Amino acid sequence: MRIHSEKYEFNTRGEFDVVDLTPWLDEVASRSGIKEGLMLIYAGHATGVIILNEYEPSLIEDIKDFLRRLTPSDGDYRHPINAFSHLRSMLFEPSKVIPIHGGRLGLGTWQRVYWIEAERRPRRRRVEAMIIGE
Repeated sequence: MRIHSEKYEFNTRGEFDVVDLTPWLDEVASRSGIKEGLMLIYAGHATGVIILNEYEPSLIEDIKDFLRRLTPSDGDYRHPINAFSHLRSMLFEPSKVIPIHGGRLGLGTWQRVYWIEAERRPRRRRVEAMIIGE
């Protein structure tokens, strides 16, 4: 059993910025040398969202609208400043697990892995990918 881990840092442009993590994750899988296993992707932030879905512009807008309706940034919250960001990230798991087959991500035909920024302002973010396998 082998373990390979990498971190990725990136900047977001603020609320609902979408960052495609898939190209980086592909590179991590390739560099790992692991042919069969599992990749864990983890966001060490309380105010960001990792999704696994299709990238189709109207679907991305639907996801943003969904988050706006459930957690409006101008809502009446007790937590100061950014309660809406914390609530948005609560709706999604902070991690995803993807199978690795033949040294490649085992994603579905249209699937991609994205970061969606839940904060209003631009942020510096970090995600970690860890692969466990043979």
